Amino acid sequence: MLTECLNKLNETPLVAILRGITPCEIADVGEVLVEAGFKAIEVPLNSPDAIRSIDLLVKKYGNSLLIGAGTVLSPEEVAAVAEVGGRLIVSPDMNPGVIEKTVELGLVSMPGFGTATEAFSALSAGASILKLFPAATYGTAHLSALKAVLPKNTQLYAVGGVGPSDMARWFEAGASGVGFGSNLYKPGMTVEETQHAARSIVEAFRNTVLNPYFSPGR
Repeated sequence: MLTECLNKLNETPLVAILRGITPCEIADVGEVLVEAGFKAIEVPLNSPDAIRSIDLLVKKYGNSLLIGAGTVLSPEEVAAVAEVGGRLIVSPDMNPGVIEKTVELGLVSMPGFGTATEAFSALSAGASILKLFPAATYGTAHLSALKAVLPKNTQLYAVGGVGPSDMARWFEAGASGVGFGSNLYKPGMTVEETQHAARSIVEAFRNTVLNPYFSPGR
């Protein structure tokens, strides 16, 4: 089942990051994200009652989406996410203990990194996917340079400051996927606003990255 979810994510490699969402919002927001075409949803653990939101998402979409947590900072938090069925563990940093616990529990590990040293250390610890964070600070040239020295099949996601208008540049530089946060959802947004943003992001992906004339730098 986990492999199936990863395959779907590879088809539409866009991660929805719902920082600040509450359990009472999660069902409606999750529904519009699924309708738009997202295959992965991350609820950062510094959101109100994040584990409860993850639990609700898993119960509704656990068989069809890759659902999990962001801002995961300890092995204990990994275990808490796994206990409610979350299968995606995303961190802002490269913490070997978090990665190793994630691998031990059979979950998808996506740690944050900024340097070649951090990237290789994360891979050595067992990371599934690497997250360049914050991507906008480092830029596409940084990702492209790292892509040239990392193992050929390494998946690199660009997260932090990436929007629909510049998404294509990141894929051209060699990104395998992109994460969207405040330009998709932030506290105070209506469900309709998130729906519009989600549709715009997926449409931009389909019109550029899936265009037969698009040449990604992979």
